[in-house]
Amino acid sequence: MFAKLAKFLKWHISSPEYDISGELYEQLKPFRLPLIFIVLMTIVGTLGYMLIDNFSLIDALYQAGMTFTTVGFTEVNKISTFGRLFTILFIFTGFLVFTFSMGLVIEVLKKGTLTRILEERSMLYKIASLKNHFIICYHNVYTIELAKQFRENHVPFVVVDANPQLGELAAKHKYPYYIIAEPHTQTAMLKSHFSSAKGLISLSDNIADNIAMVTSARLFEKELGRVPYFIMTSANSDGEAEKLIKLGANSIVSATKLVAQRLNAISARPDMENMLEKFVYDKNTALDIEEIKVPDYSWLRFKRIKETHLRTIVNTDIVGLRDQNNKFLPMPNGDTLIGTGSRLLVIGTAESIRAAKRLIYSKHKPEEYRYV
Repeated sequence: MFAKLAKFLKWHISSPEYDISGELYEQLKPFRLPLIFIVLMTIVGTLGYMLIDNFSLIDALYQAGMTFTTVGFTEVNKISTFGRLFTILFIFTGFLVFTFSMGLVIEVLKKGTLTRILEERSMLYKIASLKNHFIICYHNVYTIELAKQFRENHVPFVVVDANPQLGELAAKHKYPYYIIAEPHTQTAMLKSHFSSAKGLISLSDNIADNIAMVTSARLFEKELGRVPYFIMTSANSDGEAEKLIKLGANSIVSATKLVAQRLNAISARPDMENMLEKFVYDKNTALDIEEIKVPDYSWLRFKRIKETHLRTIVNTDIVGLRDQNNKFLPMPNGDTLIGTGSRLLVIGTAESIRAAKRLIYSKHKPEEYRYV
């Protein structure tokens, strides 16, 4: 199935890195002919002065250079009548070569492709240094707001879209990194350094685009043989969400559903709006909430929640538990067992949550538990 998908999506590059040198070389090809003409003119002029007026190699080269560039310095040595006729012909020929060469250079620069490739090359060098970043596919209003949130929380990201004006949009909306390409292609994934990314977010209004992105990301993941990416995408209906989940998306967001849920929550409890806004969305709030996976080697496995003593040791509380079957239990009591593959929803300060992670990730019961 993956082979058929690769053929359909025209994937053929196996290297996890993208080399833009080929594109740059194609744009520099037109400069070869002017350079060849300049070298030939210099050789012809040098040989001409050496044969006609017996100039030394250095003098002939110097005279040919001054004549070809029309600098107009004095003659190095006395030039014969035939030598002066040669000089006149050399000047006219040099002027034609210069005009022809400038025409080619201006034509290449006028297209703007070379400038774009040089800018893209600089961007690719910057993107290549990213680790654990997110790839945001398709520019729209959701991308603008998400990019703003990512910048405020110092989350690295790359925006990928086929819009030729993406460079201007990136400057306007302060995207630090961007790639102009069809997001579902392997070229786009190589340019965005997807091999080192943490995950992918596809925000197209078209379900076909999101399907292509999920499929391409899983295909790329299979080629690299790496751990699964975290893939989030948007959907306009439950049917679309179901399709995307089956294809491998980890999380589906429906804008209309989120708006409806938020309006319902605010209308039911208007007094809670400001508190909810500050707690969930404000990065400067004293409290934080995070889901922590209990690894298989953790000493917490097969312990009851009351035996963890997280409240006493690191001042955090477990407000939810998700088991290996993805069943979520809100506000679990102290006798709830922490099984294999469990995820704990922990609330506390950022510092206390970091301390809780250290305790949960420990293989052996920490020393602090001698006193509880």
